[in-house]
Amino acid sequence: MKERGKGTDRSVDERYSQWKSLVPVLYDWLANHNLVWPSLSCRWGPQLEQATYKNRQRLYLSEQTDGSVPNTLVIANVEVVKPRVAAAEHISQFNEEARSPFVKKFKTIIHPGEVNRIRELPQNSKIVATHTDGPDVLIWDVESQPSRQAILGAQSSRPDLVLTGHKDNAEFALAMSPTEPFVLSGGKDRCVILWSIQDHISSLAVDTASGKSPGSVSANSKQSSKVSGTNEKPMNGPSIEPRGVFHGHGATVEDVTFCPSSAQEFCSVGDDSCLILWDARTGSSPVVKVEKAHNADLHCVDWNPHDVNLILTGSADNTIRMFDRRNLTSAGVGSPVHTFEAHSAAVLCVQWCPDKTSVFGSSAEDGILNIWDYEKIGKKQEAVGSEAPSSPPGLFFRHAGHRDKVVDFHWNSSDPWTIVSVSDDGESTGGGGTLQIWRMIDLIYRPEEEVLAELDKFKSHILSCSS
Repeated sequence: MKERGKGTDRSVDERYSQWKSLVPVLYDWLANHNLVWPSLSCRWGPQLEQATYKNRQRLYLSEQTDGSVPNTLVIANVEVVKPRVAAAEHISQFNEEARSPFVKKFKTIIHPGEVNRIRELPQNSKIVATHTDGPDVLIWDVESQPSRQAILGAQSSRPDLVLTGHKDNAEFALAMSPTEPFVLSGGKDRCVILWSIQDHISSLAVDTASGKSPGSVSANSKQSSKVSGTNEKPMNGPSIEPRGVFHGHGATVEDVTFCPSSAQEFCSVGDDSCLILWDARTGSSPVVKVEKAHNADLHCVDWNPHDVNLILTGSADNTIRMFDRRNLTSAGVGSPVHTFEAHSAAVLCVQWCPDKTSVFGSSAEDGILNIWDYEKIGKKQEAVGSEAPSSPPGLFFRHAGHRDKVVDFHWNSSDPWTIVSVSDDGESTGGGGTLQIWRMIDLIYRPEEEVLAELDKFKSHILSCSS
């Protein structure tokens, strides 16, 4: 999975130039931030402050280094400009090699090993889980962790909790439940593992208030001496054993997600081309196993927060499939409601929009982040930002601001049409990565009648300009 995305299209620069020329027309706001080191994950944290023209919010990133300095988990503060505030001519005037004035590093945590995946606890987004290049899941209270200077030889920061149970490396599949403080992980050992951090979260809050340092042992946990991985360092954080270990995959588990309404129900996808639904209340075997959910490895999965029947999967076969959990298979193989085709390379990330039931995003090794609306299937349409005269069914926006594989993106639940996306630019620009925070212009996604009514007010002005 780490080797995904080799090679780039010759027309990438041409496509990028065309995209940049359209930025003032297509976007309400865009911030471009050049990263010294690639980040394989990007996640929104809590909103800190609201002001007249912008809001301040935490953002979680990582630094995947070459070993000359330690790998880090980065906590940044982002100034998110509010809708209809930024001037069109300003948002397109950025230098690709520069840092964005809207993104400021706030704290650095020296991470034991690589940071392959970051996930925040929805009920308390200052609690973060990370996957590394080892079997353990690390839990961090990012507010109480001290900021460290990432210099060669510096000892790793100590996680607040270490979740043990995997027998082999668990690098990508990671989720935290929206309903209870439960953590889910999958790995090379073909297992899906569930933990509860309920008791430990409450003790972390108490420890922080009483001034105890991170890693103070809470009830029902024991000391862990180290975490496996390339940067093995003594850790001394309390460890938690699994609440459940689930067997059913025939190859590496690549992604996991919780049912939005229950911490006991979840699903997983893997390199065995299977989508599996689980229920912790009924035992450790699959509830439903969908063989051949795609025609290749599955890389990602997401469960619709507004309609618990709908599940998205993304695959190395370049497609996204939408499944209805009431009718997952036909003749023993996966039977999707719809297959979405617009990417020209493996799909790496899918996520439902927090604001609208039928909308979701997908990012891939082709450097494109597509926004889809399944309600538009069957209706005449053309995707904004697409060069093609007729667009694939359901596609309505193409974000082409990255020049290499888009490894992660995250919708902002505090500002629902604002997205953060990150690309690993090692193949195309000689290292580093690009972080973009962007919001398409609202005329694209608002109801058509509403948009036409608004534009009608400016009709006479537009006509006088054209004459």
